[in-house]
Amino acid sequence: MNWSKQISSKNVIVVYAIIFLGVLAGCDGNSDKPVIEKPAVSVFRVQSEEVGRHLEFVARTEPNQSVELRARVEGELVARSFAEGGTVERGQQLFQIDPEQFEASLAEAEADLKSQRVGAANALRNLERGKELSKTGFISNSDLDQLVTTSSQADASVRAAEANLEKAELNLQYTKITAPFTGKIGKVKFNVGNFVTPQSESLASLISVDPMYVNFQLEEARYLDILQMPDDVQNEIDLTLRLPNNQIYGLQGKVNFADTSVDESTGTVAIRAEFPNPNNSLVPGLFVTLVIETQDKAMLALVPQVAVQENQQGKFVLVVGDDKKVVARVVQLGRRMNAMWVVESGLETGEHVIIEGLQKVRPGVAVEPMRKTIDSITGTISDLSDSLTQQ
Repeated sequence: MNWSKQISSKNVIVVYAIIFLGVLAGCDGNSDKPVIEKPAVSVFRVQSEEVGRHLEFVARTEPNQSVELRARVEGELVARSFAEGGTVERGQQLFQIDPEQFEASLAEAEADLKSQRVGAANALRNLERGKELSKTGFISNSDLDQLVTTSSQADASVRAAEANLEKAELNLQYTKITAPFTGKIGKVKFNVGNFVTPQSESLASLISVDPMYVNFQLEEARYLDILQMPDDVQNEIDLTLRLPNNQIYGLQGKVNFADTSVDESTGTVAIRAEFPNPNNSLVPGLFVTLVIETQDKAMLALVPQVAVQENQQGKFVLVVGDDKKVVARVVQLGRRMNAMWVVESGLETGEHVIIEGLQKVRPGVAVEPMRKTIDSITGTISDLSDSLTQQ
């Protein structure tokens, strides 16, 4: 007998028996059902914040002072004493036009004035002598009249020479172009060596940006409502700016001008506010959002923008309840504050709204929520160490 073949046959029988028993076990009606995992979602705990009544306006920044620096005399630019884009102080010399011809003109005017004064003094002496001689009849009236005329002409020549001297002094001063106020200077349009005249375009622009002006338009109806408010109510408002990058400017502003009439074409009144700008972080020409908010505030819930969806019924959010099931909640939203919406109704502080995984769930589904936080300014989502399942 071949014992190796007999042992091998027994092993095959054992293997088939094990497989058969396993199949029977798999068909057993009492076996465990497969476990369905709950979809994981990120949630945000709704918080509240003090919020006042507010209005928002599209506005634009502009410097509080602006000037185009121009040549007032003609000549060659021989010096420039500032850096483009930098800050210059009031009275600081910016450009120098070649002064040689104007120094020569000044010297000539001074000499001419001295000559005219000498001539006027001589004419005056002749007139005085003529007056004495006229008393004794040694000079005719016509000769006396001529002396009077000559003296008057000499005086006029002195005044003309004085005016020419003053003009020469001014022209020499105009060769030095200085800053009329402290501010930021822009790009130079003429370099050293260029010939400039009073008809040339501006040499550079100078602006003052502290404070920065912000212009906006107010509808006539709202303007009238504000005028009818008591002065103490008008003063109890906060003015803030939301910049183009959605950042809130850190300093408060105030209204400093309202136009005296309504623009007939738009039905609005031009209003101007001013904001401190000590670090020059505001630049002219920015389109910004001006927010006017009352100082009388109420605590209202804030919800992230990423949590808000919209359908035919309006805006809604998905809320995870205590039973970890999803509920759709219609909400009434107010103003937007950076990455957040103010909730006027439909949601309470402390509830959890889904901010990530919205596409994986629907109302009534059980979920595995993980709490996260959101930067209210940028909307950046960050992890928290704890989850709702661990609380």
